[in-house]
Amino acid sequence: MLRSSQSFSSYNFREYFKGKTKETFRAMQNETDPHKLRDMYAEAVKESTALRRGAIVNQLYGGWKLSIEVEKEPEEAFERGSN
Repeated sequence: MLRSSQSFSSYNFREYFKGKTKETFRAMQNETDPHKLRDMYAEAVKESTALRRGAIVNQLYGGWKLSIEVEKEPEEAFERGSN
């Protein structure tokens, strides 16, 4: 699920689903009831398939990168006194 969530081209979707995936697995890790754990796992499998489909659609129709995603080239280091 984490790999699928990282394949979104849209920054907002990618960050949301990465956090949601981590939260889901933390909840599953802390669960002790085997019946509830089985239900949680089944739900996670359903979410995983929907997440894969959503990532494919997002890659097809993704928009431009946000300003926080664009990597800036390192600025040249100016020496003291050189203007």
